[in-house]
Amino acid sequence: MLRDVPTSYIKRETGQHTQRERDWSEKKARKDDINTGREMVNSGASVPAVLCLASLCVALCVGAALKSDVVLENSATTLNHSMALVQRMEALLTQGNGSDVILRVQMLNTDEVKVIQVHSLVLTLQSDVFDELLQTRNSTAMVLRESPDCAAVFDKFIRYLYCGDITVRLNQAIPLHKLASKYHVWDLRQGLTQYMTQHLSSDSLTGHMVSWYQYATQIGDVTLQNSCLQYLSWNLSSVLQSAEWSSVSEELLLTLLQRSDLVLQSELELYEALEAWINQNQPSVEKAKSALKAIRYAMISPQHLFHLQKKSSVMLKYYESVRDLLFLAFQFHAASPIQLAKYFDVNCSLFTPRNYLSQAWGSPWVINNPTRDDRSFSFQTQLGPSGYDTSKRVTWNALFSPRWLPLSVRSAYPEQGSLQPTRTDGGRPRIIVTPATSSPDFAGVSFQKTVIVSARKQGKVVVRHVYNFHQSTEEAGDFLLEADLQRRASEYLIDSSLYLHIIVKPLYHSLIVAKK
Repeated sequence: MLRDVPTSYIKRETGQHTQRERDWSEKKARKDDINTGREMVNSGASVPAVLCLASLCVALCVGAALKSDVVLENSATTLNHSMALVQRMEALLTQGNGSDVILRVQMLNTDEVKVIQVHSLVLTLQSDVFDELLQTRNSTAMVLRESPDCAAVFDKFIRYLYCGDITVRLNQAIPLHKLASKYHVWDLRQGLTQYMTQHLSSDSLTGHMVSWYQYATQIGDVTLQNSCLQYLSWNLSSVLQSAEWSSVSEELLLTLLQRSDLVLQSELELYEALEAWINQNQPSVEKAKSALKAIRYAMISPQHLFHLQKKSSVMLKYYESVRDLLFLAFQFHAASPIQLAKYFDVNCSLFTPRNYLSQAWGSPWVINNPTRDDRSFSFQTQLGPSGYDTSKRVTWNALFSPRWLPLSVRSAYPEQGSLQPTRTDGGRPRIIVTPATSSPDFAGVSFQKTVIVSARKQGKVVVRHVYNFHQSTEEAGDFLLEADLQRRASEYLIDSSLYLHIIVKPLYHSLIVAKK
């Protein structure tokens, strides 16, 4: 005899069964929609752009559900299908399936037109400029007028909007940067600025450092502008010997000539390069005079100054504009710095050395396996640039320590088996440069020390960093602060060695201010 089943129980069971059936039906419908969309894309059939993108989003949602199940069952696991999504997006662009906008990219001053089928949803998501243009269009076609260099890379730019990655060549950096700026694609613009900053030393057929600086100045990209200017200043000797030097603008030329951190062999090298630039570019008389007045003639020996007065065509042409500077330079070389400082302002740029690499100003120092132990090094420099001090030398001692310990806790002769003092300051690298002797000739003179660190970038040895510190500190507080010298492939090392060049620059001080 069968028991009577309560009516409420039957209703509850029926309701639950109905809900499970409804869930299964909806899941099957979503799967059918995805398969249908995939088949239409693969077959080349026309599919609305929104439907294609929606199908991809649903697919990702299914993947997210799988990820959630895995987290519940086991430890956390990530299922990453982003590459498949990028491939589908690229196929969507390439095949033009579901395209609702046609871009007609017209090159300025030509009849050439590049046609690209795109999807408005993708463009509006990536660029507010495209969003505004698409809202005001009157048809499915939209005409964009671009310069020839930008039009040549426009399809590459559009592909970035779909896929989020891009391959850049040196000659494509500026046009892509222009497009990213024009259409407000800020992530791409920032990435291109970083790319250009990292590839300043790369070799190119026509050169690119000068053009990149001029472009950065024009567009107002201060980060790129400063990076280019710093590279040009720190590697000026190689720039002066390159074909790019003649393409330097008048504005950039004057900017460089006014800097004291230029790294080059000598001031004479800079004058000869300026002479070549003037002969090739034929600037206005005023521009030429301004450039010649920026040369620091007191840093050139009297013998070379006499030679320039007689043999330099530029000097003969513009002699009257620099005559007073030459006369002051000869006085500087003839008198003692102390005597000169009584009557002239020796704190001006004319008497301030730049970072000269010639032997009279310092010495290179290659440290093999720099993390192994402390190193010391001695070298000599001329007391000052004045001809009066030509025969006077100063001996300097340099100490490099990869893991610095204060001198007060060091043991000159550690006993065998004794414990060494604990490393301080995190064991960061330090360098100290001190004079080995003292002399009355040091009166009225202070010494600025500069340590140049070279590295290899894109197969070329370039200046990686410049550290400056004065006599009162005897060391650079931030020396190699961010450097990882443990890695053989460190960007601060060349073949596992640390390449340094130490420069000592004497700076004179006015003792008595002459009454005017």
